[in-house]
Amino acid sequence: MIPYYEELNDEEKNAVTKVIRTLLKQTFVLERKYDKKSGRLVYNKEFRTIDLHQEFLREYFKISGIELRENLHLGVFYIEGETLIGEKISRLSTIYLLILKLLYDEHMAEASSNTSVYTSLGEIHEKINDFHLMRTLPSITEMRRSIALLKKYQIIEPLDVLEELNEETRMMIYPCVNVVLLGDDIRRLIESFSKEEVDSEFDEDEAAISGIIEDMLE
Repeated sequence: MIPYYEELNDEEKNAVTKVIRTLLKQTFVLERKYDKKSGRLVYNKEFRTIDLHQEFLREYFKISGIELRENLHLGVFYIEGETLIGEKISRLSTIYLLILKLLYDEHMAEASSNTSVYTSLGEIHEKINDFHLMRTLPSITEMRRSIALLKKYQIIEPLDVLEELNEETRMMIYPCVNVVLLGDDIRRLIESFSKEEVDSEFDEDEAAISGIIEDMLE
């Protein structure tokens, strides 16, 4: 029995259990998420649950060697730790992630105030072409799979249905991309991928999302 947890009412217990599962599943919990019905960012109740019970949650995760961290400026809670077993992502997903971070930084630098960042699949592929990261575009199935994975980890939010995926498909880039990748590393990582593309054929290089940067920088 955990005293703090047992003292909560049933509604609070369910909320705490839910956010634990959410963090273990998707790593990040955003303060605000895009709501397609209203067409705007809305407050995320799970973020408030973590905020209210974060001391307990920190101790809970600490037992497993996992650290609960927060970035109030970005509005995100996330977990990290060597004991986390991250989902494997394809090379295409990794390239998308790098380009999304680059686009996020560029759009934020251009904005006069702190605004949401929007992009399109066409803009992403244009950047990929600029850096010579791929010889040919992947299949629609590969694109959908990569976008769905990045959506799961709160990196992007597709604003159009993936079944009709095309170059005009719009996406919102969430600030979680700033937690996954640091701006100073982006250019060097992209250069590394560019050289690999020139030297060898496209292959399915996989890395766990929870340790993606550490693996690349070794």
